[in-house]
Amino acid sequence: MPRYIAFPDPPNPVRAAIVLVNLGTPAAPTTSAVRRYLAEFLGDPRIVETPRWLWWLILNGVILRIRPRRSARLYRKVWTEQGSPLQAGTRALAERLHARLKQEFGGRVVVRHAMRYGEPSVAATMRELATMGMRRLLVIPLFPQFSATTTASVLDAVGAELRTWRYPPELRFVNDYYAEPTHIEALARSVEAHWQNNGRGQRLMLSFHGIPERYVRNGDPYRGQCESTARLLRERLDLTGDELMLCFQSRVGREPWLQPYTDKTLEALPGQGVLRIDAMCPGFSIDCLETLEEIAMEGRETFLEAGGERFDYIPSLNDGDDQINALAALARRHVQGWPEFESAHAQPVRPT
Repeated sequence: MPRYIAFPDPPNPVRAAIVLVNLGTPAAPTTSAVRRYLAEFLGDPRIVETPRWLWWLILNGVILRIRPRRSARLYRKVWTEQGSPLQAGTRALAERLHARLKQEFGGRVVVRHAMRYGEPSVAATMRELATMGMRRLLVIPLFPQFSATTTASVLDAVGAELRTWRYPPELRFVNDYYAEPTHIEALARSVEAHWQNNGRGQRLMLSFHGIPERYVRNGDPYRGQCESTARLLRERLDLTGDELMLCFQSRVGREPWLQPYTDKTLEALPGQGVLRIDAMCPGFSIDCLETLEEIAMEGRETFLEAGGERFDYIPSLNDGDDQINALAALARRHVQGWPEFESAHAQPVRPT
């Protein structure tokens, strides 16, 4: 018979919790740490939809022997005194959102962060909250656009952990927020602030993480949601079709991924007379290896070597006020009806 975990109810329990989940990061920019991270990440069948026996041979026989050393070098280029930019940024975002909601609703609500791969794990974070008396849980994967490779994998991890609990909490889960008005407004304001401080390029490039085209043909809504984000942002910024471009980055392997490819587009633009561009990555809530190294560094180099004159990267929303406002609004909508968030339990907000 399976054994289920039971958590004792502590005095003065925290009854409601929000967990922000990001993709993950190695613990250190070393070959061994990156190998452990990639083994977990690439071992998830949600990430690579290939027969398990075949992928096991490829992953363990080739990829984990070659890729960790190269990836570790790339991570060292963006590593900070606080560690991984993704880890530090996601932690800071959770802390700031916690402070905002605590001001509104008091100490009966907490916000924590977790990583789908690496630490702090989804399971460890949920168990910590269980020991605090958590009975209602809202999970917000920090991926604005849904994909089975990201958001659904977070749901898998939450479900796998809850299957071991004797008394699971009431659970709510945010599938996506790609079209939320507060999110689109946050993106638009970041672009406008950049233009005000740095001037405006000839094009605004939106680079989203790619996935194989096969996944979309099989029903993944990711491409359509990326296109919706781009359309809404274009309308909010009052741009023409030519002034905003949609691309996809980070492809690997030989099969076709979503197009147009970011790197190929950057190579071609100068030949088309586009010599100055602004680039942002609206699929990433926090700056990470894929935004800081692949786009802000490597993408810039590609564009300039092709004849471009200026490449400006617009940072992710990170833990800025606009992202806090957007996530707070998203959380409030999804927790409607939970007593911890009703006005009778809310604490008055003191003026600052």
